[in-house]
Amino acid sequence: MEWYQLVVLALVQGITEFLPISSSAHLILVPYVFGWSDQGLAFDLATHLGSLVAVIAYFRRDLGDMAAAWSRSVTGREGGPEAHMAWGLILATLPAIALGCLLGVTGEAGLRLPWVIAAASIGFGLLLGWVDVRAPHRHEPEVLRLRGYLAIGLAQALALIPGSSRSGMTIMAGRWLGLTRPAAARVSFFLAIPVTAAAIAYEAVSLILQPEAAPWAGLAVAAVLSAVSAALAIHYFLRMLQYMGLMPFVVYRVVLGVVLLAVFGFEA
Repeated sequence: MEWYQLVVLALVQGITEFLPISSSAHLILVPYVFGWSDQGLAFDLATHLGSLVAVIAYFRRDLGDMAAAWSRSVTGREGGPEAHMAWGLILATLPAIALGCLLGVTGEAGLRLPWVIAAASIGFGLLLGWVDVRAPHRHEPEVLRLRGYLAIGLAQALALIPGSSRSGMTIMAGRWLGLTRPAAARVSFFLAIPVTAAAIAYEAVSLILQPEAAPWAGLAVAAVLSAVSAALAIHYFLRMLQYMGLMPFVVYRVVLGVVLLAVFGFEA
């Protein structure tokens, strides 16, 4: 991979990873437009690691409070709302892990077709817009019961369909349950941590089993670029939600899906 390809794809991955616009759609379209080869497993691991570092660093205080409260609850002491959220996030993570193990890489890769990504981008994008317009705007994550977290987790599991957007699906579920836009986004970001960590672990094992040597210097640059761009995306996305809502992302997803269909059609 040339250095400029690495830079562009790392920035694309970092920016789109936490926005409700589907990183998979962008990572199939950009290489196709420029005629680049697949970025490979090592690149995916590096950029996922960068994204994970970004979200942990950005929410480090919230995560620290939740970890401390969860630890107190494990020992039988009162953990408060933070402990309840921590248990909820653990529960919400289980459906995606279970479905991911059931499908395996082969099953998920079988869905990674341009027309599937386009249809998911358009269909779930319109659904996101509809839910966002109709949903109430009054709750914070503390009011969610465990079954609410489970519902968000099931939505996250559906995001294994390429193009649906993990962030988009979890934010949509949170809005449906009455969370404010920033609250739904925060839950979505927190849920990204265990899922991304699981993906990194799997990719690391797969990479170790490959005999080819990885270009570690380039991968380190990709990880840093992904981390910086992901942190900026999180920051400005949360600010945009206050003033513009989710509709710009809905429109963008529909346009992106139409472009994918125009470029690729319904080819397998």
